[in-house]
Amino acid sequence: MKPQNFNFHHPLAFWIGCIAIIGGVLAHVPMFLMGRYTGYQMVGMEMDTTMLTGMAMIPLGVLLSAYGLMPRIAQMQKSLHGDSHLQFHLADGVPLNGEHWKLVGVLVVALAVDVLKPATLGFVMPGMTHEYAISKETAGVLALVALIGTTVGSVVWGRLADIFGRRSAILLSALMFIGTAICGAMPAFGWNLAMCFLMGASAGGLLPITFTLMAETVPAAHRGWMLVALGGVGTSAGYLLAAWSAALLVPEFSWRALWLLGLPTGLLIVFLGRYIPESPRFLSNAGLANEARAVLARFAGGQAAGAGAAGPAPVVVEPEEPSGGLMQLLRGSHGRITWGLVVCGVAWGLVNFGFVLWLPTNLGSMGMDPTAASALLARSALLALPGIGVVIWLYHRWSSIKALVLFIVLTAATLLVFFGLGLAQVQSSLAMVLTTALLLVSSSGVIAMLIPYAAEIYPVHLRGTGSGVIAASSKFGGILGAGFGVLGVFGHFAMSALLIAVPMAAAAVMLVRSGIETRGRGLEDIQEDIQDTFAAPRGSL
Repeated sequence: MKPQNFNFHHPLAFWIGCIAIIGGVLAHVPMFLMGRYTGYQMVGMEMDTTMLTGMAMIPLGVLLSAYGLMPRIAQMQKSLHGDSHLQFHLADGVPLNGEHWKLVGVLVVALAVDVLKPATLGFVMPGMTHEYAISKETAGVLALVALIGTTVGSVVWGRLADIFGRRSAILLSALMFIGTAICGAMPAFGWNLAMCFLMGASAGGLLPITFTLMAETVPAAHRGWMLVALGGVGTSAGYLLAAWSAALLVPEFSWRALWLLGLPTGLLIVFLGRYIPESPRFLSNAGLANEARAVLARFAGGQAAGAGAAGPAPVVVEPEEPSGGLMQLLRGSHGRITWGLVVCGVAWGLVNFGFVLWLPTNLGSMGMDPTAASALLARSALLALPGIGVVIWLYHRWSSIKALVLFIVLTAATLLVFFGLGLAQVQSSLAMVLTTALLLVSSSGVIAMLIPYAAEIYPVHLRGTGSGVIAASSKFGGILGAGFGVLGVFGHFAMSALLIAVPMAAAAVMLVRSGIETRGRGLEDIQEDIQDTFAAPRGSL
């Protein structure tokens, strides 16, 4: 079956916008090529008219494309004001077919491209620091700005996905990727800061949307493990692509080539957009019942026969709960579980962008050789790799919420072990390798399940927003981690471990009290359970 697409609001505006963005990026190439005689160093170059015109074309192209991607205004108003519409979901008995696997493959590519962009930060830092003649501390501002961008982007793009559609938000994020490729031709560090913020916004926005679309398309029986696997495979592929790209391109074309990769990788997502369907739940919520049925029939395969066909019905139609406001996430029926996930996300950000980041330095201050400390972290990371398989198995076979809580508790317990080792001034390499490996396994398991779980528990009109808020919380934790690092908090090895263990343990308690089981259950059934739980709170899982 050929890929089915539903018309943009204004296709001409979308494609003109695409051309403007691509043209704007290409307008920077002549100045980049002028640097081939100086090792592609462009610092201090004056921006010519062509380059300035290209910079103006990019925001104009983004606005045109965004307009072209918008749904009809009347449909958007129905979605926002909660008019009466139908809601669809695939029956649990529908097996996985070629259309599902095609979607999985496309979303893995999109997620890998999404991870690739921020992952290149570490590889551009040395060359950027040298060319701009700035200190490492000043260069570190770039990572902080990128984290702020991902935090803002996760929330904004999540909301856009709930208003304009999951597919539209993915394509708009890809176009932003293309536009921020001009980072590779910026002659001044300040311009890179601005572009890095926009890059972070687009990267942070794409992540929760891919999980949202997957959750609303894959049958309930397979949804959990596929969501977790999507995150694990896509993230690993993104980091590998970043490392390979750096090895191939930086020696020949300098660090700037890694930024310019935004053009071909963004175009790849736009091309693959023809294979990305709109979510049937979003279509129904926007009043497009016929289009929603068409998508469901496509994914139901041969079972999408008429009413008299044998076998389980591929489509279930039921009334939808009226839409609520954004504050439903924090104060409504989803409030308690949202706060639990937010606290967990912030604590994870403190672990990943704070404690782990400063771990080699702290080990060195305890008397370990710096080279040995870095090698220790590398060995621990290698030991942690098989952990993603355990996470997938537990999430799919045991329990989604219990698996998430288990890894949160393991992370808090491991931090307490670090607290004890720090107090006792233990310098055993074996103890440090095992404890570090356990921390990487447990914290990786937390983030592997956190956003997929969020994509399962929110109603259709808030699923993108909810997933975006939870994704943003982990990035906000990273911002706090970077700030605490500047203040010297992580210089106190034992106390910083204890400091982060407290909110991590608090998140576990909050989710034990408010967590909902999602394994193998329909999204609509999960919503009913949340409503019942809010009316009559439970005290345990």
